[in-house]
Amino acid sequence: MTEAIVAMASVMTDPYLLLLIFLTTIVGVIIGALPGLGATTGAALLLPFTLTMEPVHAIAVLATIYCAATFAGSITAILINTPGTSAAAATCLDGYPLAQRGEAGRALGIAVVSSTIGGLFSVIVLAIAAPMLARVAYEFRPPEYFALTLFGLSMLASISAGGAVKNLMGGLFGVWLATIGADKSTSIERFMFGNDNLYEGLHFVPVMIGLFAMSELLIQSTRLNQIVETVAMKAVQLPTMADYKKIWKTILRSCGIGTFIGILPAEGATVASMIGYSEARRWSKNKEEFGKGAIEGIAGAEAANNAATGGAMVPTMVLGIPGSGTTAVILVGLMVHGLRPGPYLFTQQVDKVYAIFGAMFVANLMFLVLGLYAAKLFARVSLVPTAVLWPIVFALSVIGAYALNQSLQDVWIVMIFGVLGYFMRRFGFAVAPVAIGLILGEMVETNLQNSLKIFDGQWWLIATQPLAAFFLILSFLGLCGPALYGWITKRRA
Repeated sequence: MTEAIVAMASVMTDPYLLLLIFLTTIVGVIIGALPGLGATTGAALLLPFTLTMEPVHAIAVLATIYCAATFAGSITAILINTPGTSAAAATCLDGYPLAQRGEAGRALGIAVVSSTIGGLFSVIVLAIAAPMLARVAYEFRPPEYFALTLFGLSMLASISAGGAVKNLMGGLFGVWLATIGADKSTSIERFMFGNDNLYEGLHFVPVMIGLFAMSELLIQSTRLNQIVETVAMKAVQLPTMADYKKIWKTILRSCGIGTFIGILPAEGATVASMIGYSEARRWSKNKEEFGKGAIEGIAGAEAANNAATGGAMVPTMVLGIPGSGTTAVILVGLMVHGLRPGPYLFTQQVDKVYAIFGAMFVANLMFLVLGLYAAKLFARVSLVPTAVLWPIVFALSVIGAYALNQSLQDVWIVMIFGVLGYFMRRFGFAVAPVAIGLILGEMVETNLQNSLKIFDGQWWLIATQPLAAFFLILSFLGLCGPALYGWITKRRA
């Protein structure tokens, strides 16, 4: 424990890392405040530019983008009724009505404080829970990892509002993408279509840039003439003592909800914010205020979505299962820099792990200061014409893809997956399940092959292992539980 505390505190003695966190926090807030970008797109854009950094610095940059952008989505949600990120959608419900009443500064103050408390709480839980979970993960063998990965894929059913069937289809498509290239056990070529450059499979980085950044560019190109109305604001106001008395229980409740939802594979901040908001309304004594400017609604949503950031890092770093779309990008960053997620990460590279935790802690404190003193300035970023913004995003996408291997094929992959992501989103499919399926696909295949070797091809023996059986049951309940519950309720009625 002493070693862990020293590693977290080492962030404060590294001027270069502190400067990186500060600059990345500013970039993250700008990205989060720009409707359409968000943490996942920002992380995907910056990922290629972190390849020349030291591992700790690179992951700290990506984690800082995650924390800062998740908070910053509340700025435009409150001022222009347009969430900068999907995780801030619930904040619109009460933030914008409160701003229309002339209390935009108060709404932003509550959002900043709630976000900071939620973020700090989740980082503390991350620092405590991750090593404990890592010790449990030592008991995992290929059958347990195979069942766990299936559980992660089953959770894709609720990762977004696209619908369970569409999300699962996207996840399965991602798993299929993971099979492109030569099989690692037999060297048999699969789905290469005569292209030898695909022998090692698809590179994660250009696929991520295409699915998230390039597809968003194409979506935003259809909204060039959109007019934005901004609510006037003088300055951000810290919550009063009366406000704290009204929202402290909501914040604590949402901290727990957000962290728990974040730990669940494939859920993330968007789901956490919706549940945090609904629970705030459920337990409120003033339910009639919700939707009209209730500060409890803002606090509930913002504390939950920021608490989910630290929670989502737990399965990402301990098990290699992304806790959200953004942590899928961070997971790619970990693997590219040689930090293989898993229990050994917490024994062989513990100093690097806790330095990353320390960077996330500092990032939450930095966006507290920026949110209080520069929110009005960052709000002006939302007025940048899309005709100026998106060509810059396009250029960064192409440069980032090419810089990875100096290969034009990676640029073509960005273009192809950008167009694919655009049409998916146009027809109601979310792109995050594809990204997560691509990452988990290799784990599914590898652990299934190793399990079959252990059991001499008798695949049904996987279910005889207690932990594997537990995760298989959870997978079944995750897929069929809602339908079974609806059927039972209908029969009772």
